[in-house]
Amino acid sequence: DVLEEQTVETSAAVKQEEVKKQEDVRVEKLKKTKDSGYLLQNFYIVDSTTSVTKKQFQVEKLLGANMKLVKEPGKKQVLIYHTHAASEGFADSTKKESDSVIGVGDELTKALEKKGYGVIHDRTKYDLVQGRLDRSLAYNQALASVEKILQKNPSIQVVIDLHRDSVGKGKHTYTTINGKKCAIVMFFNGMSRSKNGPIPYLYNENLTDNLAFSLQMQLLCGKYYPDLTRRIYIKGYRYNLHLAKRAMLVEVGAQNNTVEEAKNAMKPLAEMLYRLLSGEKS
Repeated sequence: DVLEEQTVETSAAVKQEEVKKQEDVRVEKLKKTKDSGYLLQNFYIVDSTTSVTKKQFQVEKLLGANMKLVKEPGKKQVLIYHTHAASEGFADSTKKESDSVIGVGDELTKALEKKGYGVIHDRTKYDLVQGRLDRSLAYNQALASVEKILQKNPSIQVVIDLHRDSVGKGKHTYTTINGKKCAIVMFFNGMSRSKNGPIPYLYNENLTDNLAFSLQMQLLCGKYYPDLTRRIYIKGYRYNLHLAKRAMLVEVGAQNNTVEEAKNAMKPLAEMLYRLLSGEKS
């Protein structure tokens, strides 16, 4: 059994090294060519609900955006919340909040606090309406509440909506980091744009910064943990990402991952966020 475990760990390490080499090549080519088409083709998945223009994905602008955040001891600088807190659990989740995406948020909160950031973890179940699940109203409910939190805490500069993704039945993916199985993470951007063009009532003045934030996070993950993330997913609506320049929606694993796998992914995710906010570039 020990030999088998060592073989699995060795195989995982070899695979990660191969993925890292491929990622390094992609990033180097991106920086050299500054080609928006290459960026979209190699780092994103564009959903059929939206359309994109190369002008929105200017490589120099996205990679050059300053995401650094100076720590302010005693102040809250990060907000973590869950638009779908009541409806997103994992393969072995129980009825306990700690076994849902809320519990994963607890782990991210602790990891960021260890890095020296003041964090508010909003545990509200926005997809629960009068005792019943209603995901269709969740983003509206979250918007009103999160706006109030931000008004009361103007020092908050990072807003993270933490989710759990859904995949095909029987599909179970994970990576191994420091000997621990970690669910795969995916960054997500809303473009406020349908297939036919901009959606005026969902205007997002922070869109470029949102795109820069997730892309720089993606590239840092590729530098240190190359198979921790999937490609960035882009969809049509706004998803409340307009609330801050450093706002991101993060999908952690899927319904077939275990609670432990999802929680294990939070430490490396927090490390990457810390590195980005400290001013590190990929």
